[in-house]
Amino acid sequence: MGGLGLIFLAVVAAAVLGAVLWQRAMTRRDERNFPAPGRMIDVGSARLHAHIAGEGPVAVVFEAGIAATGLSWRLVQSETAKFAHTISYDRAGLGWSDPIRGRCDLESMVGALHALLERTDTPRPRILAGASFGGLIVLAYAARFPGEVAGLVLVDPAGASEWAEPTAANRAMLARGIFLSRVGEVLAHLGVVRGALNLAVRGSATIPRLVARASSGRGGAAFTERMVGEVRKLPRDAWKGVQLHWSDPKCFRASARHLESLPEMARAVLAGARSIEAPMIVLSAGNASAAQRADHERLVSEARRGRLEIVEDSGHWIVFDRPDVVARAIREIAR
Repeated sequence: MGGLGLIFLAVVAAAVLGAVLWQRAMTRRDERNFPAPGRMIDVGSARLHAHIAGEGPVAVVFEAGIAATGLSWRLVQSETAKFAHTISYDRAGLGWSDPIRGRCDLESMVGALHALLERTDTPRPRILAGASFGGLIVLAYAARFPGEVAGLVLVDPAGASEWAEPTAANRAMLARGIFLSRVGEVLAHLGVVRGALNLAVRGSATIPRLVARASSGRGGAAFTERMVGEVRKLPRDAWKGVQLHWSDPKCFRASARHLESLPEMARAVLAGARSIEAPMIVLSAGNASAAQRADHERLVSEARRGRLEIVEDSGHWIVFDRPDVVARAIREIAR
């Protein structure tokens, strides 16, 4: 390699090192300026961040989607806290919680949630509300701890039968999601995600779109734009928290591990869901696919007391589009 080649490599190495150091410095600054707003609870495997609000004779426990945090429940929790004790939290590896240590499977997630509820003295009985991937976790929790659960509200839950034995198309989708999460982790280490999110939150779309397209193609750019649009439905004071979380490489690493565990989790839920006796309301998005809708109908048909409600004017993120519908379903179970 000639002298010019060595100089080029040295410049690239210096740029990468500078980017990594800048990212670390910004992360430390964020930790000082934006500490966890809730409580940090040690559940043994990690410290989990929990936000507790409201009072009432029944508790409502919120379980977020596959790469989401307790912030995704902000609109629903603020309404539900008017009539119930509520708790939302960040799973290990996400939000303000510690990184994942050890296993990332259904048993460990259910165990961590149970430990969290016990160590926060969350009242019983408990209504479990799970969105998307979180629906699998609350179904497994209800099967394992039936005496603690007063009812379930499943918000466009991930289809257990759809993911237990995924089609070739779903396997490809899953592989792509894992790959993009790994790419996102690298870009987050280099500060690229932080810079793109800073611009996106300020209203600039061009550079974030180019970054997403360069790293993951047109599909990645469209996904990024859609997610920024969804996050903007949250109260403005929650935007910074979401931005900080997705600037942290640990969140992409956790997302990849959650995706990797999805088929095994779905199979475990299928095996135990039929034993659930608590009343259940399933909210199905208006644009749910035929396979998703069929799985939602199966859940209701197998439940001892189940009801399906199709939310026609909402996409997958019903917690953002129609938080009033979710809060109403929770109130119905509470009554």
